[in-house]
This record gives sequence, C-alpha cells and structure tokens, in this order.
Amino acid sequence: MSDDAARRAWAYLARVAEPPAAPVIDMIAALGVSEAAAAVRRRKVPDEHREVLAITASRADTDQAQADLDTAERIGARLVTPADDEWPAWSLMALGQADTAARGGVPLALWVRGPARLDDIAAACVALVGSRAASSYGEHVTATVASGLCDNGFAVLSGGAFGIDGAAHRAALGSGGTTAAVMACGIDRDYPAAHAQLLREIARVGAVISEYPPGTTAAKHRFLTRNRLVAALGGATVVVEAGRRSGAANTAAWARKLGRPLGAVPGPVTSATSVGCHQMIADQLATLVVDAAAVIRLVRPDGEGVMTGGRARATDALSAEQKWVHDALPARGAVTIGEIAFSAGLELPAVRTALARLEVAGLIDGDGARWWLL
Repeated sequence: MSDDAARRAWAYLARVAEPPAAPVIDMIAALGVSEAAAAVRRRKVPDEHREVLAITASRADTDQAQADLDTAERIGARLVTPADDEWPAWSLMALGQADTAARGGVPLALWVRGPARLDDIAAACVALVGSRAASSYGEHVTATVASGLCDNGFAVLSGGAFGIDGAAHRAALGSGGTTAAVMACGIDRDYPAAHAQLLREIARVGAVISEYPPGTTAAKHRFLTRNRLVAALGGATVVVEAGRRSGAANTAAWARKLGRPLGAVPGPVTSATSVGCHQMIADQLATLVVDAAAVIRLVRPDGEGVMTGGRARATDALSAEQKWVHDALPARGAVTIGEIAFSAGLELPAVRTALARLEVAGLIDGDGARWWLL
C-alpha cells in the first residue's frame, strides 16, 4: 500500500476514535494501520479487539480522511504518526506504561501546524502552565522565565489559553525562541478566539499541536485529555500560578505520574491564584523555582546543559537513578547486578527497577545474571 494510502488510514482512525484511543492503537500494532482502518470500516475486527467497535461506533461511517489531510495542507499543517521520523517516541513512551495508559495513553497521531519538528521540540522543552486569571505578578514571572529558557536553547510549551499560557508564548516569541501550543481542539480552530493572532504567530515559527482532527471543537473533557500531552512532551513542567483545583494542577499531576520534574513558583500568601503552587511546594510534590536558572537545574540536574539542535538522545528522558544505572554498565562486556549497584551507589531494589525500565526502553539487555548495553 502507498504512503498516501497509509496516511489516509491514520487520518481516518484519528477521527473515528475519540482520544485517548488505546484499543485502536493496540489493534494498529497487531494488524498494521491499513488493515486496522479496513477492519473498522467493515465493522469486523478480531475478537481480542472487540472494544474497538464500541469506541468507533458513532463515527466509523464518516470517512473524512482526505478532507482532513487537505485542510491540514491548506493551513500549512501535517499529520505526524508513529511511522514518521519526527515522532517523539521517547517523550511519549511513559504514557503507554501500565499505571498511566488506562487514564490516558499514547496519542494515536498528532496534527502539527508550523515548521518546528516534534522531536526537536521534545529534545529540550519546558512546559509553563498556570491560571487563566493570571495576576500581573504571575505574567511577569512567566515572561522572565520563558525568555530565560529560550535564551538557553529551550523551547517553551503551553496550552494557548489566556493568562499564564499566553504570557509564556508571547515571551518566547518576543525573545526569538521556539514555542509550541498543545490544543484541546482542531489545529484549524482559534481557541480562544481572542488568541487567533497569537496562535498564527506560534504556527509561523513554532508549532500548534493537537491529537484532534481539523474542525474539532474544544470541550472540557478534551482539555483534561490534552494536559497529559503537555506533561509528556515537556522535559519538566513548571506551574506559575494555580488554584487548588485547576487545569494547571491537573497537568502537574500528570507530570508526577509520568516521572517528569515538577516545579512551582511561590506567590503572595494572600493570592488565591498561588494556593495550588504553595500546596504543591508544602507537600513536597514540586520544587520551588523562581527563575529560569532554577528551572534549567530542574531539567538538567547533572549540569549537562541544553541540547541546541539535533535529535533527542534515548537517555535524555531517564530519571537520575536510571542514568546512574545506565552509566554503570561498561561499553563492552557484561556485569552483575551487584557490580552495577556498587558502581551506581544504589540499593539492589532501585537497581532492579531501573534495569527493568532500561530494558523496556531497548537500551540494555540481560540474561538474568549479567547485563550489558545495546
């Protein structure tokens, strides 16, 4: 089957299943995207994938794949799939883990409007999120942090909304950096409408990203679903202002679930928009950060600095303990778990956990007694 036909199959499946669509992704992995799309159209799927019929029932007969691809092309956008080179597989991998997949999961595909590549964004990126009803203090801190991140080669990721999101995007654009907005609607929709010009400017130099096909309207449940992508694509998430219960707090919760560093900016104790940040800091769920330097230390605690160009390395998203274990394995030959523990300075249970994650990531292999790098 041609590449064009395969891309139409991806576009068809991206529309007929409301994200997150883990059962559809599982069937694609088993059958291939073209056969999976054909099975949904025929309404005949293998028994082990019967759940797909239920989640695609209302849209299976509506094939807008070519129209969606044409719309994307008309506005300078593209459909990026796991089969494409720019797919940020490493950043999204944690979404497919057992403890997060049931509540979110890896996106089936992503629509991207703008010249920035997804893998380049994910290679060095920080998510800045916060209250829509931001204070002047919150907007000032956001602009300062965003500009400092861009000056150090980081992309700034947010959600395109009023308040902290908008301040982050504008500051990144003003400093000549890269910024990306992850949307809860189609990439051809300007939401909020008052940010139409801002979103066009983001799309001109960065990227507007969505897992929803063109024409999809924003809805409350889609914002909550979208938040997992903000947390996954960011090398760290920083909450500048947030109430006790808010969309930013939800994004922060996703960052913790995914093992991403989480920072929070303190504010006036009298400010309702800082209550969520203060609670996260007090509960030791987030690290207190006040400037770009502190955020960079959050993302790169080993002092490696920023990758300014090139693709993300497989080890960039590892936790500190996983990096220590990875570094403890020699370039040639195999070592025992005891030798790894001694070299990494970790207890055996922590080493076993790290080895399991590294093996799943395809970075190492072992026979149960000895381990080696791939």
